[in-house]
Amino acid sequence: MSSNGTSASRPGAKRKTAAQGRAQGLDVGWTVFGYLISGMLAYGLIGWLIGRAVHVELLFPIGMLAGLAISIGYIIYRYGVQGATEHPTTVHKHKGG
Repeated sequence: MSSNGTSASRPGAKRKTAAQGRAQGLDVGWTVFGYLISGMLAYGLIGWLIGRAVHVELLFPIGMLAGLAISIGYIIYRYGVQGATEHPTTVHKHKGG
C-alpha cells in the first residue's frame, strides 16, 4: 500500500515541478518585457522633453530607440551572462608549434 502511495505522488510531484518551471519562465518573460517597455518609455520621455525644449521633434523617436537598445543590452548582460555561467565551456589546449 505504501508503494502505491509513493508512486501516485511522484507524477504529482513531476507536474508540480514542471508547473514551477513554466512559472519561472513566464516570470523571466514578463521581466524582459518590462525592461523593454520601461526603457522605451523612460528614454522616449527624456527625448521628448529635450526635443520640446530645443524644438527638435526627432529626439522623441531617437530616445525611444536608444532606450530599446539600452534595454536589450542590459537583458543580454543580465540573462546572457547568467546562462553562460551555468554551462561553462570546455577549454581546448592547442599544441604549440
